[in-house]
Amino acid sequence: MTVRSVIFDFSGTLFRLEEDESWFGDLTDRGGRPFDLAEQAEVMRRMTAPSGQVVELGAEYVDAWENRDLDPVEHRKVYLEVLRSSGVPGDQAAALYARLIDPDQWTPYPDTAEVLRRLHEADYRIGVISNIAFDIRPAFERAGITRYVEVFTLSYLEGVIKPDPKIFLRTCERLGVAPEEALMVGDSREADGGADAVGCQVAIVDPLPTAQRPTGLLDAVGHLLNPTTLS
Repeated sequence: MTVRSVIFDFSGTLFRLEEDESWFGDLTDRGGRPFDLAEQAEVMRRMTAPSGQVVELGAEYVDAWENRDLDPVEHRKVYLEVLRSSGVPGDQAAALYARLIDPDQWTPYPDTAEVLRRLHEADYRIGVISNIAFDIRPAFERAGITRYVEVFTLSYLEGVIKPDPKIFLRTCERLGVAPEEALMVGDSREADGGADAVGCQVAIVDPLPTAQRPTGLLDAVGHLLNPTTLS
């Protein structure tokens, strides 16, 4: 069946939370030792991993982890614990968490705006599905690309997370397409790949740093567009 719609994941697909040296300038472990570059990178990975438990959590945090993308309160609770378990002291953990949920801190991939614009001009219906506990739409506003997205399906507003089939079916319904007419583009085979179960096509991109993935989205959707229109 002909693809009429493209649905994107947010984190690691359209945008990425990029580490800023200033975030870690004063970051030390509980003993006062500065975090080295590898430790900084690991902290960032734990803050943005799309699936899988990233640290060993006590029993009182297991439910919060499972429901983190359904409830902002649980999200904050468990990510502060993830940061503390990673050796980040409480006050510094709170500062890092504040950046995680600030849409202004998220960087679009180099081809995000181009891909959304080209798809829109080619009359594809565009949606975004995100397992997330905060409003990502201001990030799209800041990048000037909100107008290309018809539907935002955010887990904390919907009460359902990927890979639950309901979140994909609900988005397709709102876009006015059958699942077989949609391509889901994401960075997680576990979460985004769940779209395959309802009949969507699936393309997986690598959630590399933005500077290292200049054309990942173009590569994923280029077959839908006239190659001469891409730049």
